[in-house]
Amino acid sequence: MMKKLFFLLLTLTYIRSIAQDMPDMWTKGAANSANPNLEWFRSAKFGLFIHWGLYSKLGGRWNDSSYYGSGEWIMNRAKAPAAEYAKVAQSFNPTGFNAAEWAGIAKEAGIKYLVITAKHHEGFSMYDSKVTDFDIVDATPYKKDPMKPLAAACRQQGIRFGFYYSQFLDWHEPNGGGNRWDFKEQNKDYQQYYRTKSIPQLKELLTNYGPLDIVWFDMPGGLTPEQTKAMIDSLRQLQPNCLFSSRVGHNLGDYRDFGDSEVPPTPIAGAWESIYTHNDSWGYIQHDLNFKSPKEIIRLLSNVASKGGNLMLNVGPDGNGQWPAYSIKYLRETGKWLHQYGESIYGTTYGLIPAQPWGVTTSKPGKLYLHIWHKPGNGQLIIPGINATVKSIKILGNNKPLAWKTTGSDVTVTLPAALPDDRNTVLVMDYSGSQQDLSQLHTQTVSSQYPATRISPVWAVFNGAAETKSFTYSHYFGDWKHDNCAVNMLRPEDALVFPLHVQEAGDYKVVLDYNCETAGATQPGLVTLGAQQLPFLTLATGTYDSHKPMLFIDHAVGVIHIDKPGDYNLTVKPAKANNKELFRLRSVVLEPLR
Repeated sequence: MMKKLFFLLLTLTYIRSIAQDMPDMWTKGAANSANPNLEWFRSAKFGLFIHWGLYSKLGGRWNDSSYYGSGEWIMNRAKAPAAEYAKVAQSFNPTGFNAAEWAGIAKEAGIKYLVITAKHHEGFSMYDSKVTDFDIVDATPYKKDPMKPLAAACRQQGIRFGFYYSQFLDWHEPNGGGNRWDFKEQNKDYQQYYRTKSIPQLKELLTNYGPLDIVWFDMPGGLTPEQTKAMIDSLRQLQPNCLFSSRVGHNLGDYRDFGDSEVPPTPIAGAWESIYTHNDSWGYIQHDLNFKSPKEIIRLLSNVASKGGNLMLNVGPDGNGQWPAYSIKYLRETGKWLHQYGESIYGTTYGLIPAQPWGVTTSKPGKLYLHIWHKPGNGQLIIPGINATVKSIKILGNNKPLAWKTTGSDVTVTLPAALPDDRNTVLVMDYSGSQQDLSQLHTQTVSSQYPATRISPVWAVFNGAAETKSFTYSHYFGDWKHDNCAVNMLRPEDALVFPLHVQEAGDYKVVLDYNCETAGATQPGLVTLGAQQLPFLTLATGTYDSHKPMLFIDHAVGVIHIDKPGDYNLTVKPAKANNKELFRLRSVVLEPLR
């Protein structure tokens, strides 16, 4: 959805061109965290994003070329002339669109709010706009406004409704942002664009479609903080209860949106949202069949909820107004899971117990939900750090209690021979008293009852110059990935210390998952645990480029022995002072050996 581009920043006295990469354009800050209307948003947890426009008619092809990645960017990628691209509207006739069907599928999927593109970067309006004739009513044979019935159908199903609107990028307009292949930058007047199209269209959306719950802005630019605030204030006068996403710019949104396909590594306070698309593209691409399975969606949803956020999953309908068959099928499967286990998602907060080898947790007052992704080999599920009084533990939706026992602060649950859902079976632990919040606890659990334990460096204790850094990179165009890595490890003092709670004695293979620049390869590093030492030399994986895949290697460096269960510190560090950083460590993996 968001791509590398250049944009102009309008100042009060002059316009200058500055280069911006995509992470700079993902405005993640929110200033209005006290907005009382955020209560419904925090509880909703599962939203549906819909990207639908002229690009949906093209389906990833322009002239004789096929494009992979973000289909809604095809005009930009093909550098299609605005006048020629506009002709696509002449054959855009989505007669297969059925508002009641769309809302019905969303309801079956367990969706609580829906956001659809009113205007994406191509500049085409998917509603009846009086500001321009370049819209679905005036420029297409369809001659109808699909947004009116869709808004009504969503409300009938109890689904909150909102619009996506690209406020700055508009490749159709001479004064809009982004189109440099048709329109000269020195001739652009961003203020005129905001005055004559962007703001008037936003006011249309906030006036003509009933009460909106969200306006989801995208790609801020061309306005100072003061100008952005003035725009927001004018829009709030129309609908004071409508929430504005953080991509309105300058940290002035009501809630935080992270980058495309990004989940924060640890729980985050406040209202926030993670956005993912169901396959590799936001807009429809006929040849993109890389859809996330129900298992992937269910685990992604529970992972985001375990960190306190919402997941908004995108579907890209085709040019006839129909959803991909896999999206319908897999969303319905997700809805069946939510029908059984939705209590562990909706209305929850982040998990008070950090992620474990078996899965993640979510919380409500007096309840801890245990999302079991991986069943322990011995059938004994250990929940560490429980200081509340446990009343019962059950499979959610089943009134039969499970057997459990307490040993110190560990609660061990005896699981049935087979779990109802191997994608994610949820247990609910009811308790009385106060349960301590261990969500930020650095100590990570290691157990031989699972094939491997993978530990992110965000849980390490950093020494010297070592720190974490988030790396953003892409596979296909716009298919963004994000990884947190430990960096700046040049000297032995720049060490990472991983506090571990090892539940079983035995031998464990240590695997380092890292990226290493060619110039930094063959440097000596050292893994230690007590008196045990595992020396290694780094291996090259390649140069980091944010618009190419970032390559990592799983480097097995040796075996450590654990004499007895308990707490240990595993250290990773350079073996000597180097001129280059040792590597970019994404995770430490401990594999039990048998």
